[in-house]
Order: sequence, then structure tokens, then C-alpha cells
Amino acid sequence: MQSGESIEHPWVSKAIENAQRKVEAHNFDIRKNLLEYDDVANDQRKVVYEQRRDLMMEEDISENLAAIREDVVDASINEYLPAGSMDEQWDIEGLTAAFKNDYGLSLPIQKWLDDEDSVAEEEVRERIHQRVAKLFQEKQDRVGPDIMRRLEKDMMLKVLDNRWKEHLAAMDYLRQGIGLRGYAQKNPKQEYKREAFGMFEEMLEQIKHETISLISRVELPTLEEIKAMEAAQQVPENIQYQHAQADDILHPEQQEVVPKVEEQVKQEPYKRKDKKLGRNDPCHCGSGKKFKQCHGKLT
Repeated sequence: MQSGESIEHPWVSKAIENAQRKVEAHNFDIRKNLLEYDDVANDQRKVVYEQRRDLMMEEDISENLAAIREDVVDASINEYLPAGSMDEQWDIEGLTAAFKNDYGLSLPIQKWLDDEDSVAEEEVRERIHQRVAKLFQEKQDRVGPDIMRRLEKDMMLKVLDNRWKEHLAAMDYLRQGIGLRGYAQKNPKQEYKREAFGMFEEMLEQIKHETISLISRVELPTLEEIKAMEAAQQVPENIQYQHAQADDILHPEQQEVVPKVEEQVKQEPYKRKDKKLGRNDPCHCGSGKKFKQCHGKLT
């Protein structure tokens, strides 16, 4: 067989075709597997982007935020006052501390129970809801409805963006190790979908809770203070700045001294005192060699 001669045989062509078909099928399965994982994140992305778009289109989200506030407060109460539970099962200290930390509210729940013979669970819930609603109303009265609407919208958008970025990072981390579920005789893709859905629901609840918590704890200036700050930040227009000349800053005595000092500082050009040695002249060191073969090598 000559060098560069092609190998042609039906068996060889068939073997190459089968190998190529297997490689293409393997690559297709890889792309299909990646696409199925990506579809989970894409479905969640559509939901988040739709909510964000609706949020940006709305000028007033106070009604939606009020409904979210009730759900968030109920969830916080249920953690310490389970629905249908007895008084002995209530964690009053934990509930008081939670509302102080999460919403900045000091609730005298224990005082309510001590001052009255019997306070039902529903009545405690109603009082807590009233206190939280009053807190939001006080903030609105302090800054005005327009600024409050803008604050609510900005806060929710900020929380949504931050939580969504954290969720995407958590999804990538989950995806990196989900293949190990196969050792437990579980389908990695099904496990990924199940856990990703749970993480997504948890993220949505965190967005609601964090938004209400931020708005509750934010310290707002009064409307008069806001106007004063805006007026102080305004830059005056059509102002011409005039600076005195440098000569005008100096006293007359200093103006006379400066030219004299400048004249003294001026340096005269350098003049060589000795005759310049040529390259073939005897070296000045007295060695008897030519300058170019002695100290002239160093210059």
C-alpha cells in the first residue's frame, strides 16, 4: 500500500458509520439531558420575570402589599401560636422577640394576657394585625402617600432581584451534585425538579417576608425634612466664580522680593575648565595608554 492511499472497504466504511452514529447519539443525549435541567430554571424564570414586569407596571401596590402583609404576619404568629392550640402551648416570649426583630414592634402580648381573664387566640391575632397596620399607616402619614407608594415598590423590586440571584446560585450548586442521587437508586432529574420546586416556593415566601420586614423597620424622615434635604441638594445655576490673581494675593513688599529671588535662582550654563581629551590622546591617569584603551572604556 502506497503512502497516502485511502483505505476503502465496505466493512471499514460500515464500522466508521456505526461509530459515528453512536457518538452523535451520545452527544444528543447529553444535550437533551442539559435541556431538561435548563427547562426547570426557565419555567421559574418566566414566573419571576412576569411578576417583576407586573410590579414595574403598577403605580400603586398598596392593596397587594396589604394582602401580603396579612399572610406574612399570620405565618409569623403560627410559628409561636399554633392554630387551635391551648394557652399553655403558646410561646409568648418567642412571639414578642420575633416581632421586635423582624418588624421593629414592641408588642405587650404578655400584658394583654395578664390584664384580662381570658384572651382568645383570634383576639391576639387581631390585635397584632392592627398594630402592624397602624405601623404602616404611621409611616405613610410621615412621608405622604406618594413617597410611600414609591418606597413600597422600590423595596419589593430590590428584594426580588437579590433573592432571585441567590436562588440561581443555589440552583447551580444543587445541579452540580444531583447526579449522586443515582447511587441511592433515585432519578437525578426527578430529584432535581422536586427540590428546585421546593426552593422556588421558599424563595417566594422569603421575598414576601423580607419586603414586609424592611418596610416595617425602615426609619423615614418627615415630609418637611425631605423637602429641606432636596432644597439643600439643589445646585445654584448661573454662578460665576471670580478668583484673585496671584500677584494680587501678595503684599507689595513680597511682590518686589519675588522678581529679585527669581533672578538669583537663574543658573548660568556649564563651562568646561579643562581641555577635553581625544580618544587617541594619552590618558590623564599617567598610565601611558591611549584614553580610549584606558579610562575611555568606562565612559
